Amino acid sequence: MRRISVFGATGSVGESTFDLIRRAGGAQTYHTVALTGGHNIARLAEMARELRAEIAITAHEAHLPDLRALLAGSGIEAAAGAEAIAEAAARPADWVMSAIVGAAGLVPGLCALRQGTTLALANKESLVTAGPLMMQTAELHGARILPVDSEHSAIFQSLMAEDMTRVDRIILTASGGALRDWPLEALQNATVKDALNHPNWSMGPRITIDSASMFNKAMEVIEARELFGVRPDQIEVIIHPESIIHSMVGFCDGGIIAHMGVPDMRHPIGFALNWPERAPLPVARLDLAKLARMSFAEPDMARYPALRLAREAMAARGLAGAAFNAAKEIALDCFIGGTLGFAQMSDLVEASLAAVCTEFGPSDAVSGLDDVLAMDELTRGRSRDLAAKMAGNPVGAGL
Repeated sequence: MRRISVFGATGSVGESTFDLIRRAGGAQTYHTVALTGGHNIARLAEMARELRAEIAITAHEAHLPDLRALLAGSGIEAAAGAEAIAEAAARPADWVMSAIVGAAGLVPGLCALRQGTTLALANKESLVTAGPLMMQTAELHGARILPVDSEHSAIFQSLMAEDMTRVDRIILTASGGALRDWPLEALQNATVKDALNHPNWSMGPRITIDSASMFNKAMEVIEARELFGVRPDQIEVIIHPESIIHSMVGFCDGGIIAHMGVPDMRHPIGFALNWPERAPLPVARLDLAKLARMSFAEPDMARYPALRLAREAMAARGLAGAAFNAAKEIALDCFIGGTLGFAQMSDLVEASLAAVCTEFGPSDAVSGLDDVLAMDELTRGRSRDLAAKMAGNPVGAGL
């Protein structure tokens, strides 16, 4: 029986993963090693009981008594905290879903790779903060990383049986997010509620806001460089409001292969779950006649400064990716908390990058995990200090 673990089981990607596992037979088909979650303890316990998991872990130690009570009599082990999550990731499994949000997903992902597993990677922050380390760890231990972001899954599928030396460019599509059609001058007044109103995708709140600011796409540009080994200048971003083409690969002969489908995360998750085979999935079939048209546009750099900042981070190399992600996470926290306006998020990230780069300078060295975590902690501290200075005129409302 195939052994699986799901890290971030109670989030949007985790729920879609659970749905596919259940449809495929659940505990009758898969041996579930570990499930992890955050505050939604009742749902985590429910999933663990249905899949008969070996262990369920909450990220928050204060929830451990409740989790133990909900799992009483089931024989399922309960644990809490980052160390427990890392320990669970080190348990042997054939397939691991990495769907923890943010830099917190890095250590569990590395622990899983060290077991030689297949890592279904929805946690883009792992590659943004420590891409070379992730790829080297996978190679060293005979593990495989399968992308679960819809864009990178589309690229991966478009590259199957293709020669990478013949790739001319990778084209990441972006919906433009909830504020795509707002006047530029109105963005500074956008609230959290406004940014959460995504026109196409049903995602968690943090990634939905990142879509509106395009920080999500900026992260995906860095992720694409790490996953596919292409140069930054080979990666393009184009606005595609309909979200039907998930990404494209252009080749040296001028041809382009595009991956199309309805916006449903169960496709890239299901592809990774069943790889190297394809299996039927509960995803609606695309009706091209009903769709009728698709549109594309160049991204406005004034509207989406996150894209420029990502390219600057790629040019700096070294620990710049870790700094970029840490500053982005603090900026998002501040926006959600109502202490920074929507347009101020990119200002904070830019100021934070300037601050840490001035202190440490550029570096091309492939850093170890300790260095990555130290840069993450340092940048968060600098970002919080800078955010406090910028918070004189907060705009937006908290969740």
